[in-house]
Amino acid sequence: MALSQETCIPCTDGAPTLSDTELAALLPELPGWEVIEAHHLHKAWTFADFQQALDWVNRAGAICEAQGHHAEFTLGWGHAEALVYTHKVDGLTRADAVLAAKLDQA
Repeated sequence: MALSQETCIPCTDGAPTLSDTELAALLPELPGWEVIEAHHLHKAWTFADFQQALDWVNRAGAICEAQGHHAEFTLGWGHAEALVYTHKVDGLTRADAVLAAKLDQA
């Protein structure tokens, strides 16, 4: 099943983070996403103007709410960025990859 079709599953305190091998296996489904310090996923999008960027952030935020897993967003004129990681384990889990794939559909 594609990551974008999965549901974010909440983790518990102390749950393991993704290994480098596990993360490498998921990255082909996350074009344009970069792994930062083996801790979080980052991606930037460009838009024609502020309104389109804002509309995207609103759609992405709705996805986060529906999944119960929340990204951090940066918004500006013609651009938006997302950072995704699991705060509870201070690193990356499968739910982060699922959310990233879903954000690509926003």
